[in-house]
Amino acid sequence: MNEEGLQPGGDRFPPTHRSVIEAARSIDAGEREQALEALCAAYWKPIYKYVRWRWKRPAEEAQDLTQEFFAELLERELLDRFDARKSRLRTYLRVCVDSLVMNEDKAGRRQKRGGSIPHVALDFAAAEDELGATAIDPAKIASPESLEEFFEKEWVRSLFSLAVEDLRRVCEQRERARTFHLFESYDLEGDEKSS
Repeated sequence: MNEEGLQPGGDRFPPTHRSVIEAARSIDAGEREQALEALCAAYWKPIYKYVRWRWKRPAEEAQDLTQEFFAELLERELLDRFDARKSRLRTYLRVCVDSLVMNEDKAGRRQKRGGSIPHVALDFAAAEDELGATAIDPAKIASPESLEEFFEKEWVRSLFSLAVEDLRRVCEQRERARTFHLFESYDLEGDEKSS
């Protein structure tokens, strides 16, 4: 893909490929499903953590809202309304999440988990563990700018975790598990004594 196929997104992290957005809007069901899975994989954890921190929701409610957000993303075809000339995808999705939470608060209703909404398998326990291990003072992320930075850092962390998991799978498929183990020990854990 050439440079023109990328959304403008700043210098600190890789931008979202326009081709993913276009594929998510595709009439081809397989292409659309694959693109939506990629978007969900990249954004579910930052959205979940954002709802927990920004909206101060307990874990179960944040899980419900995250699931509901992705259901609405599909049902209301929110990606069709996204305009790359007006904002970055991350910002657009964050605003959509804010809108969802405010609407839920306004209506005073809560969707029961596993109800009539489509279920996406998300590992909330791992996200809670990561959130518990994060030493963040809530007072330091109270401003919209710091919340945006928090969301973006979580998005980058999520993408990196997906890439490492993909590398692990490829190494196992090619019978190079030892190579991955060395990479993990030296580069991810910083263990210089591994052999």
